Amino acid sequence: MWLNSSASPFLLTGFPGLEKAHHWLSIPLLVVYVSILLGNGALLFLIRADHNLHEPVYSFLAMLAATDLGVTLTTMPTVLGVLWLNHREIGHRACFSQAYFIHMLSIVESGVLLAMAYDRFIAICNPLRYTSVLTNTRVLKIGMGVLIRAGLSIMPIILRLPWFPYCRSHVLSHAFCLHQDVIKVACANVTFNRLYPVVVVFAMVLVDVLLIFFSYIAILKTVTGIASGGGRAKALSTCVSHICCLLVFYVAVVGLTFIHRFGRHAPRVVHVTMSYVCFLFPPFMNPVIYSIKTKQIQSGIIRFFSLPRSRASL
Repeated sequence: MWLNSSASPFLLTGFPGLEKAHHWLSIPLLVVYVSILLGNGALLFLIRADHNLHEPVYSFLAMLAATDLGVTLTTMPTVLGVLWLNHREIGHRACFSQAYFIHMLSIVESGVLLAMAYDRFIAICNPLRYTSVLTNTRVLKIGMGVLIRAGLSIMPIILRLPWFPYCRSHVLSHAFCLHQDVIKVACANVTFNRLYPVVVVFAMVLVDVLLIFFSYIAILKTVTGIASGGGRAKALSTCVSHICCLLVFYVAVVGLTFIHRFGRHAPRVVHVTMSYVCFLFPPFMNPVIYSIKTKQIQSGIIRFFSLPRSRASL
C-alpha cells in the first residue's frame, strides 16, 4: 500500500536566488545535456558496430557510457522542466523512483570503474590469460553483478520513503529528487535512513576505491619490471583514459561530499551547483577522454566515417 498517495507533491528547486536567470542558465545545461546524449550514444553505437572493438575493455566502456546516459536521462528532464517551465511539482512515486535510480546508478558507475581497473590489471599483469579470464560470459556476469549489487544496496532506504509522513515543508533543495533531501522533510524517525547510506558508502564505494588503488599498485610493479622504456610507456598508456575517468568521477563525488559536510555556511546555490557538476561532469567528460586518449576509439571513428565514402567509390 502506498501510504502517501494523497499527500501534497514535493516542490523542486532550481538555482536559489537566481530564479530570474533560470532561462539563461538552462542554455549551458541544455548544451551539456545534448553533448552527453550524443557523446555516450555515439560511443555505444561505435562499440556495437565496430567488430574491432568487441573486446572486454570496450564492453566495460559501453557499460560506463550506458550508466552515464542513465544518470543524465534520470536527472535532466526535471531540471529543464524547472528552469524552462517552472514545473516544480513532482509526485511521491516519481520522486522516490528518481532518487532510487540516481543513487543506484552512482554506485553502478563506481562498480564499472572497478571492473575496468580489473580489466587493466589482467591485461598488464597477466596478459597471456587475458582472453581466457575475461570471456564474454564473465564480462556479462561482472556487469550483472555490478547492477544487482547497486540495485539491492539502495533498495532498503528507498522502500522506507513511502511509509514516512511528510508534514514539513515539501520544498526540496534540488531540481531532482535525492534521498537526503526527502528525509529532511519527513516527520518520522529517519535514523536508519541517515546511517545506512554511510554504511553503503564505506562498504562499497570506499572498498571500490581501495581495490582500484591496490590494482594500480600491482600494475605499477609489473610495469617497472618491463625492461624497455617503450614497453613501459605503452603499458601505462593503456591506463591513461581509465585513470582520467577515475579522477573525474571520484573528485566530483568527494567535492560534493565536502561541500555538504563542511560547507554548511556556503550559499545554497553553491551546493546546488556542485550537485550538477557531480552528476553531469563525469558523463560529459568520459566520452571526450576516451575519444582523445584511446587510439582504438579514434581508429573506429575514422573507419566509421570513411566507410560511406568507400562504398560510394565502389
